[in-house]
Amino acid sequence: MQKPVAFFDIDGTLFRSSLLIELVDRLLDAGVFPKETGEEFAELKRSWQDREGEYESYINAVVKVFRQNLKGVFYGDLADIGREVVAERNKRVYRYTRDLIQDLKAEGYFLVAISQSPKTILDDFCRQYGFDKVYGRIYELGPQDRFTGEVTDEHLISNKANIIARVLEDKSLTSKRSVGVGDTEGDIPLLESVERPICFNPNQTLFDYAKRLDWPVVVERKDVIYEL
Repeated sequence: MQKPVAFFDIDGTLFRSSLLIELVDRLLDAGVFPKETGEEFAELKRSWQDREGEYESYINAVVKVFRQNLKGVFYGDLADIGREVVAERNKRVYRYTRDLIQDLKAEGYFLVAISQSPKTILDDFCRQYGFDKVYGRIYELGPQDRFTGEVTDEHLISNKANIIARVLEDKSLTSKRSVGVGDTEGDIPLLESVERPICFNPNQTLFDYAKRLDWPVVVERKDVIYEL
């Protein structure tokens, strides 16, 4: 029998933060990235925490710092720090998506994680939650296992619908009863590609889109989970 598939965004959907943010903060603390580069997004972080700025501006600045400073970094240094982050933060997840993953796994679903965070850290994190396949950004390695700063197959990871199409090329899997969970407008291609889309803690853009299409919206706040 073919297995149904469930696709999960990770950052902000399962993990209660961003794996990339946690990784960059630790790379700065360890001196792998120059400490002064953290100043490039520090004000945007404060602005977002004070609810005066947008999270999108903050995370984009973090991505920019990561991309600009990755070139020349030894793979082992990044991998070691990534493992430290996962070891310390792996249980900082939302109860709703954590429990949904467990339920779907018990029902025989094939679980796929999709994230813009580096696959190096994603693999360690997602393994603990039983994902069968993990898609993240793969950064090219040059001589002596040092990063070039370039992304491999960026065309694939930039559009989650491409990933879904690739996953479903596997004849042992089926799109019937497929599930997708996301939290921002970047997850719309994913949610449009499944039979059961779930908008979890959506930002305003995804919330408005979901209400137009009558998609389920689930919110977890403190110890309360409710559907809008």
